[in-house]
Amino acid sequence: MRSHLFTAFARFASLLPMAAIALLLLGCTPNNAAPDDMARDTTSEAQDDHDEHASEPDAHGDDKDDHEEDGHGHGEEEDGHGHEEGGEGHGEEEQVVRLSDAEIKEFGIEIQVAGPGRIDQYIELPGEIVLNADRLAHVPPRLSGIVREVFKSLGDYVETGETLAVIESRDLADAKSEFLAARARLALAQASLEREEMLWKKKISAEKDYLEAKRALTEAEIAIKSAEQKLHALGFSDLVKKLKDHPDPSFTYFEIRAPFSGTIIEKHITLGETLEMDTAAFTIADLSTVWVDINVYQKDLAEVRQGQTAVIEIGHGFPSVSGKIIWVGPLVGEMTRTAKARMILPNPKGELRPGQFVTAKVAVASIPVEVRVPKNALQTIDGRTLIFVQTDEGFEPRPVETKRTSHDYVEIVSGLLPGQAYVSRGAFTLKAQLSKGAFVDGHSH
Repeated sequence: MRSHLFTAFARFASLLPMAAIALLLLGCTPNNAAPDDMARDTTSEAQDDHDEHASEPDAHGDDKDDHEEDGHGHGEEEDGHGHEEGGEGHGEEEQVVRLSDAEIKEFGIEIQVAGPGRIDQYIELPGEIVLNADRLAHVPPRLSGIVREVFKSLGDYVETGETLAVIESRDLADAKSEFLAARARLALAQASLEREEMLWKKKISAEKDYLEAKRALTEAEIAIKSAEQKLHALGFSDLVKKLKDHPDPSFTYFEIRAPFSGTIIEKHITLGETLEMDTAAFTIADLSTVWVDINVYQKDLAEVRQGQTAVIEIGHGFPSVSGKIIWVGPLVGEMTRTAKARMILPNPKGELRPGQFVTAKVAVASIPVEVRVPKNALQTIDGRTLIFVQTDEGFEPRPVETKRTSHDYVEIVSGLLPGQAYVSRGAFTLKAQLSKGAFVDGHSH
């Protein structure tokens, strides 16, 4: 009996794993089936949506057409916008500054008619401003002596004949004493001759005494003339007259005077010092004119001649000046290998200072051009070179193309035709009005 139970139990135990596996399989199958069903449901819904979407092609096409229409409209808007911008640019080029006759006069605007002219061609040469040596004086004392007064200092402007200093001179005292002594001997010789002549005529004295007195008078006359000429030579002609009228021995002072009007550029005199005759106490320069010495290279000597016009550019804010060459040196410097050419320039305000280095632009050719305008007629706006042309609407800025230039003029090759009226002076005022939009009436939108 026990063996039967054991056998049955063993069979039952062997069946338990299989039952468990079966139950496990039965339990998982429903859970796994759910995702498959969901996938099938999703696929079915997607298919339905696709079928529904496919069944409405006209609506989708209409949307597409609407979108294309919108896109086309947008493109047209962009084109329109671009056209508007182009219109604005065109408007800027056609801006016109309108001014009344009173405003034109107030702003100092001048109008000329475009026409032909000549443009000078230049070569550039280095140079230097120097003193006008014809108007330069080193003023020494006429005699050596002691400086008693000094009235002028370095940089002072003096007039012709103005007193610069006072000198007390022993040499002047000696010259004056010599003159006075000669004058006294002359008077004595005259009196002696008159007495000897009277005695000789009365047969009281011998003829020899009379002739001796006559000889002494002649020597006295020679002596006084020599002393007087010495004073004249020393520049004391006025003193000679004073000594004749007032033989006062106190005339030992003399004055140093300016030979011409100018500026004291050097001074070598001090109160109380002894001044010799060879000392240049003052150096006076007339700076109303100056020289410009130009260095001409060998290659340019054939083109530089006396009488040519040259423009002197100083730079550093100084205005340019022009003049003519008055002299071309005949020699070429051994060290510099250049020749000298010289100009003389007026300097009424003293702006040209000797010692300044300059550039000389010498006109060597003159070329005829069809349209020539002054340089100050051109203005630059937004990087473009413009000129204001007078039209029926007002003053219109027009771009121009330039070519050759000279010191004052520019050649116009396009943008301005002969016979057109343009602003030759006051263009900067129009540019300012154009920049701030005042008095402007253009075609911009």
